[in-house]
This record gives sequence, C-alpha cells and structure tokens, in this order.
Amino acid sequence: MSDTIAAIATPSVPSAIGILRLSGPAAISAASAVFRPVGGRALTEYGDRHLVLGALLGPDGEVIDQALATISRGPHSYTGEDTAELQCHGSPAVLAMGLEALFAQGVRQAGPGEFTRRAFLNGRLDLTQAEAVADLIDAETPAAVHQAAGQLAGALGRRVGAIYDCLTDLLAHFHAVLDYPDEDIDPFRADTIRSGLTEAREALEALLATYRRGRYIAGGVPCVLVGRPNAGKSSLLNALVGYDRAIVTDIPGTTRDTVEARCVLGGVTLRLIDTAGIRDTDDTVERIGVERSRAALEEAALILVLVDGSMPMTEEDVALLAEAGAHAPVILVRTKADLPSAPMPVLGVDPMPPVVSVSVKTGQGLDKLEKLVEERFPMVGAEGAGELLTNARQAQAARRALDSVGRAWDSLEVGITPDALLTDVEEALSALGELTGANIREDITARIFERFCVGK
Repeated sequence: MSDTIAAIATPSVPSAIGILRLSGPAAISAASAVFRPVGGRALTEYGDRHLVLGALLGPDGEVIDQALATISRGPHSYTGEDTAELQCHGSPAVLAMGLEALFAQGVRQAGPGEFTRRAFLNGRLDLTQAEAVADLIDAETPAAVHQAAGQLAGALGRRVGAIYDCLTDLLAHFHAVLDYPDEDIDPFRADTIRSGLTEAREALEALLATYRRGRYIAGGVPCVLVGRPNAGKSSLLNALVGYDRAIVTDIPGTTRDTVEARCVLGGVTLRLIDTAGIRDTDDTVERIGVERSRAALEEAALILVLVDGSMPMTEEDVALLAEAGAHAPVILVRTKADLPSAPMPVLGVDPMPPVVSVSVKTGQGLDKLEKLVEERFPMVGAEGAGELLTNARQAQAARRALDSVGRAWDSLEVGITPDALLTDVEEALSALGELTGANIREDITARIFERFCVGK
C-alpha cells in the first residue's frame, strides 16, 4: 500500500455536494496541488480535520469550482494513512476534472471498497466492522441501520472477542502448567476444561441463533407469491412495491417467469418473487415458468398463497396451500376483496395459516397483511444493536468454531488427554479469527470487498 488512491465518493449524478477522496502517502500533497486555500497558506500547513475554504483546480491549473478541503494524517484517520477530502458542488463534470487533476499528481483510481480495505489492513477496523460499512450503505429499514451502525461500532467484534478470550484462556492455562511445572499455578483439571468449553459452546450457540434474523435484517426476507393464474399475484406485487413492476392482464398465464422486486412492509424488507401461475399446462414456455415457481418455493422464508376471493376455492388451491406449507411459513391471501366474496371453506390444512382478504384497487386489507408480516419477522430481539451475524461467511465461521468446540467436548467426555483435545480448541480460535479477520486469506479478503462501491 505504498501508492496513493483517489476516487469520487458520491454518486455520478448532479447533486448539491460532490466529494473527492484520497488516501496514501501522497494524499495530502496531491490534494494541496489541486486546491488553493483562500488565505494563501498551502493546504499542507493546516492541522488535521480543519475545514478549509478555497478553489478546486482542474487538470490545467484553472479554477473549476469553489470547494472545501480537510486532511487527516495517519494513523489517526479512517484508513490509518494520510487522507484528504475535497468537497465541491456535485457536478459530474467538475468531479471528473478534479479527479483527472489528481491523477496528474501521480495518484491512481481506487478500486471498489479500497478505502475500507485499507482501514481493515491497517487495523482501524476488524472485518465485521468493515462488512458493516457496506451493510449501512445498503440499509433499507431502521432495523438494518441500527444493526449495521452497532456492528460498525464494534458490537459483533466484542461479542466474538469474548468467546475468543475464553478459549485463549484455556490454552494459556494449559501451556503455563506445561511449561512452568515448578511455578505455583493451579493444575489443569478436567472440570476447568469443561467449564471453559461449556461457556464457549453456549455463547457460540447463542451467536449462531442470531443469524436467521440478522440475514433478514441485512438482506431481506425471500417472499414468494404463488397461486393459480389470475389469482392477482402480479397486481399485489405492484401494489406492494408502489409501481408497475410486473405485467398485469386478464389473460391467464401472463407471467411466464419469476419477477423479483423489493419492498418494505411492517419494517421488514421483503425480496418479493412473483411466480408463474401454478397449474398443469401443455404450453412449453409456461411449463418452464411453473417449474421455476416450484423451485422458488424451496428458497422461500415466507410464502403468500393467493386465491381469488370472489371465486370458490378449488382442489388445486388447497393442494398448493399444503405444498407451500411444507416449505415455509404461509399467509393465505384472498384477493379481489372489492368484489362479492365467496364463502371461505373449511380447508383441513394443519396448521391453518393466517388468512387476509385484500383489494389492490381499494387498499383494503394491506394494513393487516403488513401486520402479519411484522409479527412473523420481528426485527427487534434481546441482543444489542450490531450483535447479530448478518451473512453466510460470518455464520460459516461461527459454525466451524462451534463444531470444533463440540469435538473438544466429546474428546473430554471419552477421556482423551488435554493436549489432544486442545488442538480442536486451536481450530475454534482459527475459525473465530476468520470471523473478525484476525486470521484470513488474501483471496477471501478480496472477495469480501468486491461488494463495496468505489470511493468507500
């Protein structure tokens, strides 16, 4: 990281403010070369985190905007390196010219997430905090904001660190007894190991239990809309997202493939998947759509089974309801509530899902549907903000740590000597190190930061 990077840190659309960000050994000198403070002093002469008014210069040294600048010298900066930010008006042309001027000073274009990656590599953030930066940018609900903000503040890292410390104490005690037999150190007994392993196992089990809610908060709940053709699936999807995402006609079988969109309902982000109407068909294209609809059921965390509430339910409706219930929690949605309603039959489905009648024309019942979703996926739990596992990488590392602790426990129960079972404790520590980034391969690090935007 001997080079200096720069990037436009704001969206490439006209806006009130645009930001050019730099990090690296030449960050402050490069920024000073393209920024002329009003007072006549060079930018390099100012202290850290002072906001300086001046002129932003283009590639040919001409003034292109009035701007503000601030610098932070490493290691007391976001990346741990010397950094600078130039804040100008958010004209894409001005920002592009400012960036070109910086390139002329020998800096290079930053890659996606490279600023945050440098912060991680320089020890300013652990990996859970770095991932929280991307989660905070993508947050769509207050729950997602609070989770990401808490994780960025170190809540998850501290929770993992407590487990790491517990297991480290076990290893340290064992090696102290082994290496210093003449010292007055408490002997390393089976009950000491058992107590430490029990504490670590319970903490890891509780941590893993947060993953279901954490991934729904950060990534949304996969919610599949299924039903026979013309049950109103596409109309409901459009109503929930607030625009015409799916084609709606009176012709059965209009939707031939899955259509995806996102919405927030009851404080819950839903990843809505509108599917082809499930029915027997001789149409080759429609049959492929039906197969994809059934495949979508396999991935669902919530299934909305839609039936035309103005028509009697058919055997196909009941069969689909039972099929959906075998995959995920179900809400039975009776559509077209603005029309005369058909009697609701006794379905004999166990367990019977909650039922809501809705009309996308009048909005009737959408508030009840929202409440049902909110009850099914509460976004607030006993954990503090930021203490949840939110992605598969974190969960896999925690799972490997728990499996290793479990093997150590089993070894203890069958009388295996401490030096043998503590190899499993070392594996658990290695897995926890991957979770926070204390012990992680370069290729994994690169893959994690690929999801970040340029300039962050």
